[in-house]
Amino acid sequence: MSKDNKIKKRYDRIAPVYDSLELFMEKGKMGDWRQNLWQKVSKKIDQSELNRSEIKLLEAGVGSGKNIEYYLDDLEIYAIDFSPKMIKEAEKKAKKYNKEVNLLEMDIQDLDFEDNYFDFIVTSCVFCSVPDPVKGLKELKRVLKEDGRIIMLEHMRSQNEFVGKMMDWFNWVSLYTWGANINRKTIKNIERAGLKLVEVNDLMSDIVKEIELKK
Repeated sequence: MSKDNKIKKRYDRIAPVYDSLELFMEKGKMGDWRQNLWQKVSKKIDQSELNRSEIKLLEAGVGSGKNIEYYLDDLEIYAIDFSPKMIKEAEKKAKKYNKEVNLLEMDIQDLDFEDNYFDFIVTSCVFCSVPDPVKGLKELKRVLKEDGRIIMLEHMRSQNEFVGKMMDWFNWVSLYTWGANINRKTIKNIERAGLKLVEVNDLMSDIVKEIELKK
């Protein structure tokens, strides 16, 4: 079985209980960070002077749909995930919050969209689990319009020597439980993918960051 399929199966397995597993984090800071992320997206859209009805937005890695309640109205929104069972959980959220969204089973490493298609792309805690993160980031770059923006909420390996080594040591626990890495060097991966940093804000030490990117 390929690495990609192993991770997909892990997420399929935990999809029905995924929200329960992360309830403590969501009730803490993570829920606030998600809400703030979408407030930033809304401001960026307002500043862009684009007609909302013409804007195409992609949430890459929708998971169980935790962000759906914050989706903005009047946009053409696509949300993808490589786990079909996660998509089913996200469909429940879309119905609950009465949000119009095109939910698609798709691999972020191989997006079925044209080049330069999206005005905005949003990710939250996604690049900890993408098997080849640089390949996934390059795909986001490909489908992003020349003047588009990628807004990310991501956790990554600390640059603190002691903390970073501890994250390396315990990474196997998270990885083999549901396929998420806690020690990804996401900023370096972004640079390797040829994307440019516009803004980086530390939310929890240097481990959780809000990031804005462009081509």
